[in-house]
Amino acid sequence: MRFDFSFEPSDISTLWINVDKHLVVTARRQTLRSIDRLRTAVKNGASLRSTVELLEHLLRDQAEVLVGIVRGVTGRIDDVEDQLLTGRLDTKRAKLGRMRRLLVRLQRLLAPEPAALFRLLQHPPQWTQEQDVQQLREATEEFSVALRDMAALQERIKLLQEEIAAEVNEENNKSLFVLTVVTVLALPINIIAGLLGMNVGGVPLAEHKHGFWIVVGIVVTFTAAAGYFALRRQRDD
Repeated sequence: MRFDFSFEPSDISTLWINVDKHLVVTARRQTLRSIDRLRTAVKNGASLRSTVELLEHLLRDQAEVLVGIVRGVTGRIDDVEDQLLTGRLDTKRAKLGRMRRLLVRLQRLLAPEPAALFRLLQHPPQWTQEQDVQQLREATEEFSVALRDMAALQERIKLLQEEIAAEVNEENNKSLFVLTVVTVLALPINIIAGLLGMNVGGVPLAEHKHGFWIVVGIVVTFTAAAGYFALRRQRDD
């Protein structure tokens, strides 16, 4: 993870490392957070017995950075869940999508490392000490735990996205239902007004003394009937 990591998938870079008995060579294009943690520890007087211990220290630093990312994403997901439960959700699915892409990319890039290290630990170089191998194995296990936590977070984000999508669909269905009810209620008056407004002979009730109120009664009756059936259907649903 880059030093100025801001929970974006683009804030990830690659570190190449070569470990020998007396020498460790690393190469990178960006300033990385785990390397800076290791440099700070060495400046503060951390004693490193061997090159393998330096590698183990680097892996632990990287695992701690991953744990920090997992905690940060977990906090954000908890906030989204709380908003969803209280009905004050203002988080768009795009934000969850960015966090999910971040975790997917991290897992895709880092998942091969524990497997490769475990294969290396099965047949370590002859110049490595047993204590170094054991510490490296423990650091690799911590790394694997962080990756498993990322996989669990991906599932939580996926469920949240599905829940938000379902809530949006429900709101859209409610709006569509209201629009449909308004259209149905306006249908009788539009039909009757269209028929009575034609400039042809034989328009009913044109000469009747109470023709206007009769037409109003017919419109109200049909509108009330349409509203009753629509509302009853909503209650049944």
